[in-house]
Amino acid sequence: MTAATFAAVFVALFVAHQVADHWVQTDHQALHKGDPGRAGRLTCAAHVATYTATALLAVLALPLFLGLPLNPAGVAAGLAVSAVTHYIADRRTPLAALAALVRLDAFYALGKPRPGRDDNPCIGTGAYALDQSLHYLFLFAAALVIAA
Repeated sequence: MTAATFAAVFVALFVAHQVADHWVQTDHQALHKGDPGRAGRLTCAAHVATYTATALLAVLALPLFLGLPLNPAGVAAGLAVSAVTHYIADRRTPLAALAALVRLDAFYALGKPRPGRDDNPCIGTGAYALDQSLHYLFLFAAALVIAA
């Protein structure tokens, strides 16, 4: 593995993450991927499928445009790390449990609309910040796996 390979793969995964989570993901997926039951699980799986396809396209651009040699098994393993961890975080309950475990449950709830209030929901919540930072951690891990 070279540092340049890792850097290129990480950038590709990071850009793909931003595009897939904010442009490719449908409104329905964004609103219902954390719902309980089969419907929520299927919605989250559909989001992760398009998310992973977006990441694959970004990673495949590296050998195509930059001549960067990548091992197909490493790419598959890295994308699996990304997909599985993305699914777990986006089901919401595991992320909330992890936040509570490390005593960040108040931060997790920051900005969340309050029951019975006319709060204006926004993307700048503690849950969103923790979600994105956990995704970035596993993008880093996936890039290491792919580049190794």
